[in-house]
Amino acid sequence: MHYAIRDNWPALGGTTDTPTELEAMKIWDQEYECMSRDELGQLQLERLQATLNRVYKNVSFYRKKFDELRFEPEDLVELDDLKKLPFTCSRDLSDAYPYDLFAVPLREVVRVHSSSGTTKPVVVGYTRQDLKHWSELVARILTAGGVTADDVVQVTLNYGLLTGGLGLHYGAELIGASVLPTSVGRTERQVTIMQDYRTTVLVATPSYTLVIADRMEEMGIDTKSLTLKYTMLAGEPWTEEMRQEIEDRLYVKATDNYGLSEIMGPGVAGECLYQAGMHLNEDHFIVEVVDPKTGKGLEPGEVGELIITTITKEAYPLIRFRTGDLCSLQYQDCQCGRTLVRMSRVLGRSDQVIIVKGINIIPSRVGDLLEEIQGARPPYQLVVERDGHLDSLTVLVEVSEELFFDKMREQRSLVERMREKVAGGIGVTPRIVLVESGSIDGKTETAPGVVDRRKLSQ
Repeated sequence: MHYAIRDNWPALGGTTDTPTELEAMKIWDQEYECMSRDELGQLQLERLQATLNRVYKNVSFYRKKFDELRFEPEDLVELDDLKKLPFTCSRDLSDAYPYDLFAVPLREVVRVHSSSGTTKPVVVGYTRQDLKHWSELVARILTAGGVTADDVVQVTLNYGLLTGGLGLHYGAELIGASVLPTSVGRTERQVTIMQDYRTTVLVATPSYTLVIADRMEEMGIDTKSLTLKYTMLAGEPWTEEMRQEIEDRLYVKATDNYGLSEIMGPGVAGECLYQAGMHLNEDHFIVEVVDPKTGKGLEPGEVGELIITTITKEAYPLIRFRTGDLCSLQYQDCQCGRTLVRMSRVLGRSDQVIIVKGINIIPSRVGDLLEEIQGARPPYQLVVERDGHLDSLTVLVEVSEELFFDKMREQRSLVERMREKVAGGIGVTPRIVLVESGSIDGKTETAPGVVDRRKLSQ
């Protein structure tokens, strides 16, 4: 499941002009972002020891795990001792729904977010201190991507229980930038606001950024007339070819960013203007890359599953969380002056999760929802395509010959109920297509139950 990509690291950089020294050296928190590796290791050890004490005392899930291993927080005397502890998996998080993994009383939780895509939503809490750290870390990655107090930042990510919109919003406000919380959709309005409000930074998914570029062409707008300078992109896998197209069409510098709701949201890692991998905030997160099959640690530059341990989270600390994301790590210093480890772009998944419109979807979850409607689990298949630059999801569902050929009115009612049920359960509204029994072709699947035509076209 892993392979070496050391020789590919130079290719991670973008293709636009090298940033000026002044642009590239803007650092939000130089004390921590440029800390020596020795100092960072000592800080991580102290914060990890405090975190282990917190979870052992306050989270029964971790106390049970530690007791089974006869491990006490005091047994951790060096960072490598962390590897003695078991992984925390997505299933553990959904099984703890809603509050069983919280390490503080609910009265100390001032914000709650949740993620979609699992059997039950993963509910994440934040104390006031957690929110302060979150804003600080987002301010770091925005600053690394060129954002200053003089910018106008248009956030086109979802505002709600998902973490994307609000996470980026408060980080931009902390910097002092003007924030336009336009949220998702209504593309023509997004373009008009971009023109009229003189947006300089666009926060979006890569695919939606290209949708905006398409709409500008349809509206006859010369993108050179915009004040746009940077795009901060996140929420879904993308390629260097997509980066090149975005930069060429919008005349911007496009940087990659990484976050996940289970850990915090955006702000875990982000590229600087040298575009040579995402700087990961190691003073708040300890990261490992392991072989997803064996759990064995891998060397820098080798691709494996990213494992994250939080070391400053108060409400929702996680120990050795398996993200499911495949990437590699690079420990050499960056030209920008930051000493934090850099992670490559996300290169795929180690599990069966597919990402559609920035939302993680477990195919079996769709089956669970269909079973709730029909009383039995029907044969089904997810088909993911890219229509222009936007992802689309179609769910093929096999039905009886009688229903398929003779009962059109019942078909329409069933399709509507299925669409509403699945949309409510996974956060993405699919197209439901009823097909004749025995017609789903598993040979075309890129993963069990999934035909991802985005991959087939790459």
